[in-house]
Amino acid sequence: MIVVIEPDVLERTLGTAMAGGAEFAEVFAENRRSVSASLDDGRVEQVTSSRDRGAGIRVVAGETTGYAYTSDLSEKGLAEAARTAAAAAKGGGAGGQRVVSLESAYSRPAVIQRDPRDVSTQAKVALLLAADEAARSAGSEIVQVSAGYGDSRRSVLVANTEGVYATDEQVRVLMRLSAVAAGDAGMQTGYQSMGHTRGWEVFDEMDVEQFAREAARQAITKLSARPAPSGTMPVVIQRGTGGVLFHEACGHGLEADLIAKGASVYAGRVGELVASPLVTLVDNGDMPGEWGTLGIDDEGHPTQHNVLIKDGVLTDYMWDVLRARREGRPGSGNGRRQSYRHLPMVRMTNTYVLDGAEDPDDIIAATDHGVYVAHLGGGSVNTASGDFVFGMTEAYLIEGGRITEPLRDGNLIGNGPKVLADIDMLGNDFAMGSPGTCGKDGQGVPVGDGQPTLRVAALTVGGTAA
Repeated sequence: MIVVIEPDVLERTLGTAMAGGAEFAEVFAENRRSVSASLDDGRVEQVTSSRDRGAGIRVVAGETTGYAYTSDLSEKGLAEAARTAAAAAKGGGAGGQRVVSLESAYSRPAVIQRDPRDVSTQAKVALLLAADEAARSAGSEIVQVSAGYGDSRRSVLVANTEGVYATDEQVRVLMRLSAVAAGDAGMQTGYQSMGHTRGWEVFDEMDVEQFAREAARQAITKLSARPAPSGTMPVVIQRGTGGVLFHEACGHGLEADLIAKGASVYAGRVGELVASPLVTLVDNGDMPGEWGTLGIDDEGHPTQHNVLIKDGVLTDYMWDVLRARREGRPGSGNGRRQSYRHLPMVRMTNTYVLDGAEDPDDIIAATDHGVYVAHLGGGSVNTASGDFVFGMTEAYLIEGGRITEPLRDGNLIGNGPKVLADIDMLGNDFAMGSPGTCGKDGQGVPVGDGQPTLRVAALTVGGTAA
């Protein structure tokens, strides 16, 4: 499974890439294996496995980047890709061919207790069947259940003309379940998902039946929900579930490529107060076991704990290697790509808000009237303005400092910088949320997010209640 390309072959490949006068060249090789299974209404719909293997060659000459990829990892195949990438970048640089010498290797092999490859397909299907049965046992209202399982093992090797020579393995497991409940008011759906950069031991530790019953509970509860209110009001967001808001509403705006394009509301604001002093925002690709965790980024640099906002003050952006070089600063381990077929770009890993000091029950008690969001759905954001819309997939009314009636699906509408500034209570119960796939410029990569329970003093709720 490990990608094996001898260092002398890599050095010759990089030398070929540099022969036309480029200033930087890189080899990114990848070997990926994945297995998935899906179940719908008690029947196994499909079990699939796939493998993908190849390398991408990037050549930079001045402001021009050439890129070529190949599934042929022989020296001949790599050399052809290197010449193609160099030709695409030709004319933008200066200088001539130089000898490339790779430095000592950096390696972060996957640390897992049970390799999913050693677990039978029957055991993986049995997991889904047990979840299906548990969800249906939650109540006669449950009329449909669908579930999915996936695991993957991704090995990468990165070498470049700055001496980087690094390898990494990432083993991930994923499970999801949706349950549909039917009642007099129609149908409602509950959803749960779980994903970690770990091995099969995750399923030895988690209660899969409780996981399934929670999705069913959400669906059944929503059958009696009332229309969500409309207007601006305090909104309390349950721990873990609101991390996606920070990912979308401000995380993308802190990526250095969007900063360079002037497409971010945070451009040129390092050192300024951009959030409530309660807020410290971190991106951390080295967080053990989380969905967005990886030993090295896809440019060969170790991932790390990056503080983006500290006590409300913007301290830094996220960087890839090329933009960091142009600024004369170290990278932050945020250069990521979907596969060897794609160029790397600045991307988040695990992005989250650190704990505050409040007891979460006190946050609710201090809210006379508002909305409690137990689960946020998908959304969209304009990074240039910070404006966003997110769906509420499970929410409740807060009345007199207590959580009362469930609400039907509605939206949260706001502006990222304003929401950051309007956080007036922050809990001490931090949790990471569900696994996510972040899309950007046609590429998707696994990311994590999280936060403690928090209150936004004023946020627009788009409901249907009169």
